[in-house]
Amino acid sequence: MDELQTLFDYADEQVVRSRAAGRKGWLALFRDATLLKVAYAYGLRRREVVMLDLVDFGPNPHATEFGDVGVCRVRFGKACKGSPPKPRSVLTVWPWTVEILQQWTTEVRPLTPQAGSPALWPSERGPRVSVDGINRRLADYRRALGFGPGLDFHSLRRSYVTHLIEAGWDPLFVQQQVGHEHASTTSIYTCVSSDFRTRTLRRALDATMAAAVRPERTKR
Repeated sequence: MDELQTLFDYADEQVVRSRAAGRKGWLALFRDATLLKVAYAYGLRRREVVMLDLVDFGPNPHATEFGDVGVCRVRFGKACKGSPPKPRSVLTVWPWTVEILQQWTTEVRPLTPQAGSPALWPSERGPRVSVDGINRRLADYRRALGFGPGLDFHSLRRSYVTHLIEAGWDPLFVQQQVGHEHASTTSIYTCVSSDFRTRTLRRALDATMAAAVRPERTKR
């Protein structure tokens, strides 16, 4: 989690510096910083997040606190070879997702040259940012921060799964969120931290000890 937060903080810093210097590039930097956060917020693959359109977000009637971004409709989900893209709906789970999406769509995106594009992430010269462009941006940030090649775009998806499991979300819910057909696939992505395992062990031991020393109920 520390590496992920460091990455997001660094991306935000580049936006602030570029904007303060009066460079036009701050719009693209803002876009890419938000894209990385959204990819993590919904556990999306590269193509899934790049292909999002503005209309792919909608309200969740069971979670009205998320407003108009309670559901993210993924139209280009990974499918079996030879099959069309597999769509799915991913529910918003973190409140901070609403703020970053609203800021991008209502305040910053309208300033971009291709604001008329239906794409959520228009590029400077075309209707949609490319997967290669996002890969290059992440690679630049990784090198600047001194992180190894192990921190790739898919790390955002792995972190999403891990953090939901650590937070106590039902594994089946997590599996459906990321679009895995089999639970075993989701388990491969789950790399819970040592702190989480220590806390889990401690709770189990404490519960066992408490049960062992609990006085028996007085028999009637």
